[in-house]
Amino acid sequence: QVQLVESGGGLVQAGGSLRLSCAASGSIFSINAMGWYRQAPGKQRELVAHITSGDSTNYADSVKGRFTISRDNAKNTVYLQMNSLKPVDTAVYSCAADVTVAVDETYHYWGRGTQVTVSS
Repeated sequence: QVQLVESGGGLVQAGGSLRLSCAASGSIFSINAMGWYRQAPGKQRELVAHITSGDSTNYADSVKGRFTISRDNAKNTVYLQMNSLKPVDTAVYSCAADVTVAVDETYHYWGRGTQVTVSS
């Protein structure tokens, strides 16, 4: 069993910064791609940022230049540094990871999410 636990969410004023963390634990052989998603009230979940095992990254157009995804493989952790936050960034942020738990056994896992609220 693998668990993903997010932390670092909270309330921040527009223009401020937050750093989200997502730590994976459990029966992990290796972690492949990891990503951050968000879902605002009444909207569909969207991909915010994605990072491969080789550290290639991609971002939603709406966050390019403001958000940075990174990972620490030794800690099985992915981070999302969010700068210049805007009220439209308000959402529940969840992390996801493709985790190999055994030879030829790779599964997609989700965290429960952390609330980010940006006030104007």
